[in-house]
Amino acid sequence: MRLSRYFLPILKENPKEAEIVSHRLMLRGGMIRQEGAGIYAFLPLGLRVLNKICAIVREEQNRSGAIELLMPTLQSADLWRESGRYDAYGKEMLRLKDRHERDMLYGPTNEEMITEIFRAYVRSYKDLPLNLYHIQTKFRDEVRPRFGVMRGREFLMKDAYSFDLDEKGARHSYNKMFVAYLRTFARLSLKSIPMRAETGPIGGDLSHEFIILASTGESEVFCHRGYLTMETPAADVNFDDTAAIARIVADWTSHYAATSDMHEAAKFDALPEAARVSARGIEVGHIFYFGTKYSEPMKAVVNGPDGKEHLIHGGSYGIGPSRLVAAIIEASHDEAGMIWPEAVAPFAVGLANLKPGDAACDGACGRIYSELAAKGVDVLYDDRDERPGAKFATLDLIGLPHQAIVGPKSLAEGKVELKDRRSGERELVSVEAAIAKLGGKA
Repeated sequence: MRLSRYFLPILKENPKEAEIVSHRLMLRGGMIRQEGAGIYAFLPLGLRVLNKICAIVREEQNRSGAIELLMPTLQSADLWRESGRYDAYGKEMLRLKDRHERDMLYGPTNEEMITEIFRAYVRSYKDLPLNLYHIQTKFRDEVRPRFGVMRGREFLMKDAYSFDLDEKGARHSYNKMFVAYLRTFARLSLKSIPMRAETGPIGGDLSHEFIILASTGESEVFCHRGYLTMETPAADVNFDDTAAIARIVADWTSHYAATSDMHEAAKFDALPEAARVSARGIEVGHIFYFGTKYSEPMKAVVNGPDGKEHLIHGGSYGIGPSRLVAAIIEASHDEAGMIWPEAVAPFAVGLANLKPGDAACDGACGRIYSELAAKGVDVLYDDRDERPGAKFATLDLIGLPHQAIVGPKSLAEGKVELKDRRSGERELVSVEAAIAKLGGKA
């Protein structure tokens, strides 16, 4: 993509309304625009990151055996009355009426709707276990939306919902999502720590929040330092091996880890001082096992192997891709701007032509751009008639992992400069070497 033809509205000044780093950099870097309190449009650069995050989330959900569908944003209030949550949920739910005066709501979550879909089609235990997920826009009318997309009212959410015959099967489904979440966040270059959590309005008696440590986190968290060096489950983990999955979960819950709501000071203080970590944290995922909370009032049953009807046991599992965009920035930035992990970078390479109109520079940039594109590498080519300093600042701000800088001085020696955004390391190499080195970044 040529930057002269791209839509990238960079802001030179820090927005006054932005309280945290991710909000500031997303606005400055032309990733989002506020359209209302807690409501944001994702602009082209931000959407590229969001789509790459969703792709990783999908891959790990599919790997675990979950199946994707898509539910609507608007839901009938009658479903929520069945479960008893319509009046109990609170003012965070946006309630409305259609032209026929039917009560509707803009879904803050989908336990009721997915249970209604399940009970319409599934009759036998032979069709279990089942895990259905979707990635859909949600709306929760936060009393005080803040921190940009970190705590917005409208947001993108991945919701998965598991259905099992009994508690034993449901806890295996829970464990599978637990492991899938560890893998998902690791692929996003985030060190997530699972912490026992309150279930809130979702319900149930078992819940974990996945937390990343960040100075701008909303809540105080406490954990054992051992979590910072634990290895993520491998890609070939067998999700059908109940015992193996249970061992992974047991390992990842063997140390102390708690949010402020669940913190037990005596247990934490009993840890060796060097093992204690007290920090701020950002929630990036939340999983719940809630048993028959929804199947009982909504009469979601299957015929069991004994010929009798059984209430299904359920769980729900959430990841917020739009929040993850901000969380990754909070975990990976410097004074100059964002530093994207390669897996989710909007473009792999930023190519800067320091002298547009110069035949040698135009020729070298054109060759690098076309040959990398042919190799499937996403390149943002800054071909604008701007000062070199402005181009450097833009590339650093938007945080592309690799920079290729082409100027007349280095090109006179047959060289271009390559810069690694994270380490800051620079090297001068030939055009051919630059193409060869960057060609594997697809």
